[in-house]
Amino acid sequence: MFTTTITPNQQGIPLDLFAAIEDLKKELNAVILAHYYQDPDIQDIADFIGDSLQLARAAANTNADVIVFAGVHFMAETAKILNPDKLVLLPDLDAGCSLADSCPPEEFAAFKAAHPNHLVVSYINCSAEIKAMSDIICTSSNAVKIVEQIPKDQPIIFAPDRNLGRYVMEQTGRDLVLWQGSCIVHETFSEKKIVQLKITHPEAEAIAHPECETSVLRHASFIGSTAALLNYCQKSPSQEFIVATEPGIIHQMQKLAPHKHFIPAPPENNCNCNECPFMRLNTLEKLYLAMKNRSPEITMSEDIRVAALRPIQRMLEMSV
Repeated sequence: MFTTTITPNQQGIPLDLFAAIEDLKKELNAVILAHYYQDPDIQDIADFIGDSLQLARAAANTNADVIVFAGVHFMAETAKILNPDKLVLLPDLDAGCSLADSCPPEEFAAFKAAHPNHLVVSYINCSAEIKAMSDIICTSSNAVKIVEQIPKDQPIIFAPDRNLGRYVMEQTGRDLVLWQGSCIVHETFSEKKIVQLKITHPEAEAIAHPECETSVLRHASFIGSTAALLNYCQKSPSQEFIVATEPGIIHQMQKLAPHKHFIPAPPENNCNCNECPFMRLNTLEKLYLAMKNRSPEITMSEDIRVAALRPIQRMLEMSV
């Protein structure tokens, strides 16, 4: 056991943030959960890294008193829904989600009312209010598995991602009523540029997240969640991959398969649009300050929390 002397800079931020965060973790009995789309420094200091399903399970099973969620707002909300008595911190409250924002609760309530007798299956990338109106939550890891467990004569609303919903329809043969939401990152990849990359890198495999547009998915040799993509590139004999999802995952891919080459799929424009601007709002400095100040904290009404808990629990039960 040793101690580290931490000297703050002029802004009150320690020079050795990794050591300072480790000290705060012990002081608070805190756990840091991080999504694969976070910056590499945050991934490296996290206690657990995963996709939405893995993070939901980690949040449900933690014995920590404080959960620091390095992700976006709906993910931290999910942790709070599962842990009402724990302090749940999000480094930047503005770390939202374009997909969650594309499904306003009032509009979705009217959409649901227009489709009576439909079971609502909602992708976890939605607000607590949408979860509270849902029957079952799913992730990109388990969406197909969950829909396949629902009786075939039961009509289903799938929200909020139309691309994931379309993919689930293709995989299951089910006719789903789709809410027309989408993710700004996954809908921005350029089919033309991916084809050009495949020409210049003929040995490369294209792999894609099911939130991508159909025009992109048709060029992928493998389609799966962030965790599934990570596992696939380790097992595949291919040495080169074109990765059509948020490029933060490439940090883990490179760590687990350092001898392989990973190429981020390019967006339509000459920009960083394939990076999620909301995920990137979290920084190591903000994470440290959130732990130091015990803020920003995720809160919600107990009515919403209890209503949102039921469909999440159903997801966890159906994903065993």
